[in-house]
This record gives sequence, C-alpha cells and structure tokens, in this order.
Amino acid sequence: MPSRLIALLLLGLAALPLSAATTLKIATIAPDGTSWMKQMRAAAERIDQGTEGRVKLRYYPGGVMGNDNSVLRKIRVGQLQGGAITGGGLSSIYADAQIYNLPFQFRNLEEVDAVRREMDPQIVEGLHQAGYVSFGLSEGGFAYLLSNTPVRTTEDMRSLKIWIPEGDEVNARLFKALGISPIPLPLTDVMTGLQTGLIDTIATSPIGAIALQWHTRVKYLTEVPLAYLYATLVIQEKALDKLDAADRQVVETTLKETFAELDRQNRADNLQALDALRRQGIEFINPTLEQQQAWETHANTTLKTLAGEGLFSPPMLERMQSLIQAQRTLKPAN
Repeated sequence: MPSRLIALLLLGLAALPLSAATTLKIATIAPDGTSWMKQMRAAAERIDQGTEGRVKLRYYPGGVMGNDNSVLRKIRVGQLQGGAITGGGLSSIYADAQIYNLPFQFRNLEEVDAVRREMDPQIVEGLHQAGYVSFGLSEGGFAYLLSNTPVRTTEDMRSLKIWIPEGDEVNARLFKALGISPIPLPLTDVMTGLQTGLIDTIATSPIGAIALQWHTRVKYLTEVPLAYLYATLVIQEKALDKLDAADRQVVETTLKETFAELDRQNRADNLQALDALRRQGIEFINPTLEQQQAWETHANTTLKTLAGEGLFSPPMLERMQSLIQAQRTLKPAN
C-alpha cells in the first residue's frame, strides 16, 4: 500500500505545471493595429514560444492606462510592470532622458545619428540606475509645428494656441520666454482640443500626426525640426528579477531585436508620412535660415538657464551639443 500511495503522489505531481506563467503588463499610447503594435505583439508571441508559455506579455494600447506619468505611477504600485514611454515622460525618473527632446538642437538626421551612437548607452544606463530596464531607443522622428495659420517667424506664433504636453517644463519656459502662452494638455486630450478650438497648433512627428489623426485638423507644417522624439519600452527591474535566468534572456534578446527593427522602420515610416502629409494638402512652410538660427540661439539661452536649475545635467547638454557641432564641422549643411 505505501508503494502504491507513493506512485499515485508522484503521478499527481507530474501532472502539475512546473511553474505558473508570469504576465508582464505593458501600457502604450500607440493605437492597436499600428505597425508598432503589430511588431510588439509578434515579440510577445516569440517570447511565449521561447519560454514555453512561462512568460507572457499583455499590452494595454491606445493610452487606456493614461499618460506617461500615470503609467509610471501604475508601474510603481505594481498595477503594470512596464510601458512604452517617451523621453520627455521618462524625465520624471531620470532627468537626462529628455536630452534629445530639447528644442532646436538638431537640424538633420545625420546629426541625430552622430549623437545617438555615443549617447544612447548613457540614457539606457541612466534608466537602469533608476530601476528600469530599457531594450533600446526607438526613433519617433522630428517634431514639427503643425498649425492652422502659416508660421515663419516668432511673431506668427504669438497669436496661436499652441499645445505642449502636460508637465513639459522645458517647452513651457521656452515659449513663455518668446512671449507665447502655451496650453498644456495630456496627449489623450489633444484631438478634443483641436476639435473644440482650445488649441490650434501642435508639435508632433509626421507619423504621430497621421496615427492619431491630428493631421485632419491642421493646414500647415513649419519645416524646421522643433525637437527629436524617441520612445523606449521600460520594464521595472524587480519584475524581471522574478524570471528564471533563461527566460529573462529570451525576453531581453527578443525585445532588443524588436526595438532595433522598430528604430529602423520608424525612420522610413516618418519619411513616408512626411510625403503623405504633403500629398493630403498640408502646406509646407520654410522659414529663413536667419529665423531658424534665431530660434536656436534663443533656445540655447533658455536651456542653459534650465540646466543650471537642475532640469537636466549641464554635462549631458554640453556633450550633445559638442557632438552636434563636430558633425556640422565634418559635414556642413547646404
């Protein structure tokens, strides 16, 4: 009898799963059905297969979990384990995450590439020190001003109702120093603001304007890069620490490969989206080089003050600007 009982117990144990599946819940502002979400869902499938079902990714797309600050708050309390968050949104946990977003720094993508080759690892490490694992930065493209009246000069801006993201202290200070009163709103309220007339000018990437349908509410695009945008998927370190080492390796390898591909694809998509905006009747406005340089000078004066106040570190700003200047010396713009 004892031997039969032991045999039955062993059979029962064999029938039990070796471990329960771990679900990593991840929020993103990206609408479902976009190429970004398609690739992220494909990554989730590969992780599910690679870990034999032990690790699953569950996404909450379309901003249903709120803006970046809301997502980070839900990660801290354990409601979420991760989120696809913009550089500006990440500044609340690592101030220098916003360094690429600073206004009127880059003139072209060659300058972006020169900076990112050197500084991406610093941003990833800074996030890691704050307790979050990043799997690489994904290009969001240049943000341009899109408006309902042409913008060629600072004076043109002063009559506009310009949106800035909620909590964006840098652009709030920049615009106010130019005599402009920007209107802060969460990203999820921008479309309503455009529809009601609360705002009439936005700054976003071409692909963002189309994906969020904001382009249907504007007429002009000022063809001067206002800022360089990026996003990254961060997962809290302590959530990854709970995974088996082999399973964690599958997660990290898969997500790094996915973000490298997204980074490449987003650049191509943004260039195509820029052409699409032109074809759909958006008029492109080209300010003079003198006006562009005046914006750059004004921005750098404001940024020096903000760096001194601790909104981001002066060494990071200085390094980025020195890399940009080195690229301009190597390859002067036409």
